Amino acid sequence: MTASARATGEVVAVIPARGGSKGVPRKNLRRVAGVPLVGRAVAAALAASRIDRVIVSTDDDEIASVAREWGAQILRRPAEISGDTASSESALRHALDALAEGGVDVGVLAFLQATSPFIDPHALDDAIALVRRGSFGSVFSAVETYGFLWERSAEGARGVNHDAAVRPRRQDREPHWLESGAFYVMDAPGFRAAGHRFFGRTGIVAVPERTAIEIDSEEQLQLARAIAPLIRSRLAGAEAIDVDAVVTDFDGVHTDDTVLVGSDGAELVQVSRSDGMGVSRLRAAGIPMLILSTETNPVVGARARKLRVDVRQAVDDKAAALRAWAAERDLPLHRIAYLGNDVNDLGCLEIVGWPVAVPDAHPLVLAAARVVLARDGGAGAVRDLVERVLRARDTAADGPSAPVTTPPHAETSRKAQP
Repeated sequence: MTASARATGEVVAVIPARGGSKGVPRKNLRRVAGVPLVGRAVAAALAASRIDRVIVSTDDDEIASVAREWGAQILRRPAEISGDTASSESALRHALDALAEGGVDVGVLAFLQATSPFIDPHALDDAIALVRRGSFGSVFSAVETYGFLWERSAEGARGVNHDAAVRPRRQDREPHWLESGAFYVMDAPGFRAAGHRFFGRTGIVAVPERTAIEIDSEEQLQLARAIAPLIRSRLAGAEAIDVDAVVTDFDGVHTDDTVLVGSDGAELVQVSRSDGMGVSRLRAAGIPMLILSTETNPVVGARARKLRVDVRQAVDDKAAALRAWAAERDLPLHRIAYLGNDVNDLGCLEIVGWPVAVPDAHPLVLAAARVVLARDGGAGAVRDLVERVLRARDTAADGPSAPVTTPPHAETSRKAQP
């Protein structure tokens, strides 16, 4: 591809996501900030304004289901290119072949890796623009580094990108660039001709170092979860929470997690009238709600009766109780929001589509949350959650989207044009 050739046709994002993973079992389904890795990649692609179509290439039913929930088209990958030795390029070629068979003209191919949990949609758009206008044949995300690199051998360590006898100051050196692994954007015909992701004139789009983590081990997964609250974005849809049911803990959510104990042992808690009004609005919208509590306490039952919502008390396994309640009502777990504050809520947070935390929750709960609310427990947290749920309903009621078409082998629709 020459610098003067402009790419035409659709801009298609392909996210390869195999079911098998040795380093981190079921890696593409593991969660960071409450969202499966494959879901985070799909959300990033959908948030990029220049991408027309988002496809997840997978051999796994569960990955397909999750990716579909997040809005991707699903392309079933054959077994012969789904093993441990299969290259990403083979998945990309298979996707292009399937799209071409369906009459889709792909001009620009964006290859996203789900193992990068913090893909920047704006940087992705910048890379697409560079390829689209013909400035580069391929562009990849990278981090600027001034690090001194070494290699080891039987003869001893040797400098790779520097002369070990010369130690210039940072300001006197030119940086090197380390691939972040988040995305690679290519002219699609050029990729077909070259057979790999780097060809022609290759460009770099810089991304912040804090977002450049790649998950290939349990330690890296834990690191990503730890830093996620520091770089939490709106990809997870924090402004609105689109669900069909709401489930909450009680202590620390409906209350401030404190209690007054009288001389007779009776307990008193403080709740928010604003929460009560919020739950009333939730009932009026026909959205079911459940309060789950590990304790048996008269105040919990009294509050549930006041709010006129379901309650389960003395629950040892809250996740099992939540599953049973959802099954009774034929509610898919990915369409439920769970609001918690402490470690006994982690089981529920891990199985719902919208794990939500109050801002003063335990650190492990904050790390597991897809959304952290603005209000504390007992001070309007439940109302905050309800307003976000109702906001999603109001947005959906604005009107249906335009009809779309689907290529062969894909199981959901094309992303709407920006």
